[in-house]
Amino acid sequence: MARWRSERVAGLCDPRINEHHVGDDNLPRDGRLRLLSFNIQVGISTERYRHYVTRSWQHLLPHTGRAGNLQKIGQLLNDFDLVALQEADGGSLRSGYVNQVEHLAHLGAFPYWYQQLNRNLGRFAQHSNGVLSRLKPHLLEDHPLPGPAGRGAILVRFGEGEDALVVVMMHLALGARTRARQLAYIRELIGGYRHQVLMGDMNTHATDLLQHSPLRDLGLIAPQVEATFPSWRPQRCLDHILLSPSLTLERVEVLSQPISDHLPVAVEIRLPDALTVDTLPVLR
Repeated sequence: MARWRSERVAGLCDPRINEHHVGDDNLPRDGRLRLLSFNIQVGISTERYRHYVTRSWQHLLPHTGRAGNLQKIGQLLNDFDLVALQEADGGSLRSGYVNQVEHLAHLGAFPYWYQQLNRNLGRFAQHSNGVLSRLKPHLLEDHPLPGPAGRGAILVRFGEGEDALVVVMMHLALGARTRARQLAYIRELIGGYRHQVLMGDMNTHATDLLQHSPLRDLGLIAPQVEATFPSWRPQRCLDHILLSPSLTLERVEVLSQPISDHLPVAVEIRLPDALTVDTLPVLR
């Protein structure tokens, strides 16, 4: 485990390019950006607490229903421009050796994608986060987060200078102390940017994030109030898309799509005039 941790270092990365969809011109031209965050639980459909026991084998072995669940997720993603995925598998036995981030990029016709491998268990599991984008990032950074191995954040930046939009996608720890260390790390990453979006499975409520965490001085907005977990009877709001006040919120929704044990969160924002979708590069 120590050797694995030494191999995980923060660094600049290039997004993968989905050649089948290069040149697709399906970006919104009205200055709006549609965001989605979804913990997909490696394609497992959990509908009751008892399924964590009765279907636990699906975290280790392939099963026929996973492909259908991924197909449903792919159809859902078609309506969005930038997607953060948590609990994806990077291509191991349990996923039938399918890189789920790449697979969903194809299903959703995203030109750009990136898989962040956070815990590499070889052929048995490839625990990953993912990003899917219709916009070409100016910058993409892979960051292992502080604390026990297996948690990470992906930073993507669109545009240059003071009007750049920075988006950080994450899956935070369950423990409050470790989560605070992780948020302090993320706070340092985004402190120099005016337009900020934080999205992912944060494993805590918005009040904790905005009032009692290292993010509390940023003035971030948590527009979502509906619970996301568990998907079959939502009681806790653990999945968030947080926005800086410089970004205008157009719409927020927790989607009633009980495909995973979490519900997906959708937000539509209006970009500042200096950073419209038309100014962001698309690979031609």
